[in-house]
Amino acid sequence: MTGTVFDIKQMAVFDGPGIRTTVFLKGCPLRCNWCHNPEGLSFEPELMVSDHGCRHCGRCREVCKNHEHCTACGACIRACPMGLRRICGTRMESKALAEKLLKDEEFLKKNGGGVTFSGGEPLGQPVFLLECLKELSSIHRAIETSGYCSAEWFTKILQELDYIMMDIKVVDEEKHLYYTGVSNRRILENLKILKMSGKPFRIRIPVIPGVNDTEKNYKATAELLKGAKHLEKVELLPYHQTAGAKYKMVGKEYIPKFHEQQSPKMGTEIFLNAGIRCECI
Repeated sequence: MTGTVFDIKQMAVFDGPGIRTTVFLKGCPLRCNWCHNPEGLSFEPELMVSDHGCRHCGRCREVCKNHEHCTACGACIRACPMGLRRICGTRMESKALAEKLLKDEEFLKKNGGGVTFSGGEPLGQPVFLLECLKELSSIHRAIETSGYCSAEWFTKILQELDYIMMDIKVVDEEKHLYYTGVSNRRILENLKILKMSGKPFRIRIPVIPGVNDTEKNYKATAELLKGAKHLEKVELLPYHQTAGAKYKMVGKEYIPKFHEQQSPKMGTEIFLNAGIRCECI
């Protein structure tokens, strides 16, 4: 089975237990208004262009065969004298990817780590992800996910995982739809499945000013998590204003629907008072 990978990060220490290799799968069904990885949204390989240092020599335009719609053919990459262009996204066979990752198996095991799949949204390529996880059964396997997929696929993939890091962005469905482009019904359904699975997990909340940094949302989230036996902790990830830096590189415009200049309000105490370990990252 072939999937699309847009990055592989070695020596990762924030993507699960120990030292890990993190694989970023391309494509995401959500359109979070604060997304800081726009190159991970499309499921297809795409051209990324940096304007910094461009001499405007025109060589990229000279070799382009389709000025109306980029096909990510790579001709302009080879033509650019400054190396400012690259294709984001590589097609890989699940077995080939697993073989590449398992070259570091001994090192990762010695350091209490393993492999983490992130994105984009790794559940957006469920067949490829499942095959990769099965190929990697000899090593610790984790996922960073929004939890957005069918309950059937979530359950199948959960069985092959050792550790789960799942986002809970906004509890209110209407707000979730407005700021992410999708309902959170599937996510909350899969959270219930996760809580009953017996698998160790942590919850991550991207804290966005004026969106989900309210006492009401924090308390609603804490209520969802209260009593979850295998919940390790909640992590609060404050919004950074650098989120829009890469949009122009993939031909997109960053238009936040919130006051990004405001400092997000952290709700650590609310989770601690509910008996839930909570950290700000």
